[in-house]
Amino acid sequence: MPDRTFLTWPFFDEKHRKLAREVQTLIQSNVDLSEDRAGESPDERCRMFVRAFGDSVRKHAVPAPFGHEEPLDVRSICLIRESLAYPSGLADFAFAMQGLGSGPISLFGSDALKKKYLPKVAAGEMIAAFAISEPDAGSDVRSMQTTARRDDDHFVINGTKTWISNAGLADFYVVFCRYPEGGEKSYIALLVQDKTPGLAIHRFDVIAPHPIGTLEFKDCRVPASGIIGKEGEGLKVALATLDVFRPTVGAAALGFARRALDEAVSWAKKRRAFGKTLSEFQITQAKLADMALAIDTSALLVYRAAWTHDVLKQPVTREAAMAKLHATESAQHVIDEAVQILGGQGVLAGSVTEQLYREIRALRIYEGTSEIQKLIIASQVLKAATDG
Repeated sequence: MPDRTFLTWPFFDEKHRKLAREVQTLIQSNVDLSEDRAGESPDERCRMFVRAFGDSVRKHAVPAPFGHEEPLDVRSICLIRESLAYPSGLADFAFAMQGLGSGPISLFGSDALKKKYLPKVAAGEMIAAFAISEPDAGSDVRSMQTTARRDDDHFVINGTKTWISNAGLADFYVVFCRYPEGGEKSYIALLVQDKTPGLAIHRFDVIAPHPIGTLEFKDCRVPASGIIGKEGEGLKVALATLDVFRPTVGAAALGFARRALDEAVSWAKKRRAFGKTLSEFQITQAKLADMALAIDTSALLVYRAAWTHDVLKQPVTREAAMAKLHATESAQHVIDEAVQILGGQGVLAGSVTEQLYREIRALRIYEGTSEIQKLIIASQVLKAATDG
């Protein structure tokens, strides 16, 4: 059972504490959310997770009036991701992609797009995906080469997107393209249905069992009604969506780190060596102290960013980057220390710590690498100094 004492912090309202209890009850009552079942593919598991989440979780992926009764509440999304990541990285992944994939529609979509897609996302009837990365344009999104051109009442897409979560699983993709007709620095965001002619999908394996792949567009025609935001402002759509969901990546890392600490503490209290338990050795105590400190520090940064977005209604570019950077880097260290404390048990294939070790690594890369987060933080510091 993960520690929930942090819910007494002033970042949270009673509705958040209630949500945390609901999600915990859901996890405890549904073995599918806390245990992997042999023989199931990541696709089957993700679909099962989306169905099993229930309204109390799924509705938080989209705002009112199509899901949750309020605008996107980042604190709620963070609490859900942290809670789901504790028992299962894939459960967190499934929920997160529903939010990120539909986020551009929630924030910038037309009323028609919102009415058509968001209720189905909230009901678990559609699975969403966010497609921005390319083979030569990962962190440097402005270097994307996939293009869209206007052709009467359609846009025609050509190019390649890769490292796309839910590739081959999603019912629709929000695809970000260069838009040459609007000028050199013009971009566009378009919604593409999964079976649209001209779209080919290729899957590949990564160290954590997630549905990831490449999208290839060859004269892929999509209706002009599928534009999200304004022509030429696709990058604005992408960056605003990432700003909202970036703190939630840190929340997922928190869930992994809390699980790793609990595994380490449990093992240290029962494992005996040289006549006493590992927990009696000061060197073990020092490791546990560092792990606990890293977790609480990350939690403060994550929920500060979420609270700033929800309550102060301010941009959280700096806060989100700090939260994502510290939480993911710290979680990697916490999990590594947990493996060290468990010794041979920590590296057994299929063990909790081995799974956590594979899950955490990607979080330091996707939605902006750690190095990119440092550049964002530094740019914000320098901008603040320049602005006085």
